[in-house]
Amino acid sequence: MKQVAVIVGGGQTLGEFLCKGIADAGYKVAVADLNIANANKVADEINQKHGAGTAKGFGVDATNEGSVIQLANDVNDTFKRADLMVYSAGVAKAAPITNFVLSDFQLSVNVNLTGYFLCAREFAKLMVNHKIPGRIIQINSKSGKVGSKHNSGYSAAKFGGVGLTQSLALDLADYGITVNSLMLGNLLKSPMFQSLIPQYAKKLGIAEDQVEQVYIDKVPLKRGCDYQDVLNVLLFYASDKASYCTGQSINITGGQVMF
Repeated sequence: MKQVAVIVGGGQTLGEFLCKGIADAGYKVAVADLNIANANKVADEINQKHGAGTAKGFGVDATNEGSVIQLANDVNDTFKRADLMVYSAGVAKAAPITNFVLSDFQLSVNVNLTGYFLCAREFAKLMVNHKIPGRIIQINSKSGKVGSKHNSGYSAAKFGGVGLTQSLALDLADYGITVNSLMLGNLLKSPMFQSLIPQYAKKLGIAEDQVEQVYIDKVPLKRGCDYQDVLNVLLFYASDKASYCTGQSINITGGQVMF
């Protein structure tokens, strides 16, 4: 029986890339996203490549408890199991702390942290109920290890994700379920990073077309983080080869963060 991966935030950008890469690796894929049309589109493209029934799209608001519970029930009804849950939903709002509005801070916490908690809880229940030594993987950020200027909401939520990952790992170790966070470097070509370029340019006092190079220069390996870099590490930690690794926050930063 094929293993089943659930990718929350799988309807676009990095999440879409991970869904397709995980399908290429032999998983069936539940593509879950706030935008159900995007989720269905990604699932349809996977099915066209790998055959009908390989993937299915699901709508979910990861910040809403009832919606996440429904997602877990629907995935269970459709695939009868869940072996891997990847939490790839995220949002970033940037502003100096003196101008940082509460609603933006709360949005960052709700999407980046509370959503991770809810999805991990519900899919851990499925894994435990089916006696599956599954994998829970959070897509985190180097901003979960080092503070990020003008990104207090995002960084605070991502730091919280590290603590949550460690706590979940302790809770679930008796069931053989591992929980890890992937700490990404700057995804320079991602829509999220690109959307922040005007604010970063203002923060740094430089032209917008110089921002990417400034961030590349901070990285010892002298390039940004690519989607493929993330998929490569994710597939390892999802596999049996990483069965002795849990509660870890794994850097994918080109050497920019080393602890």
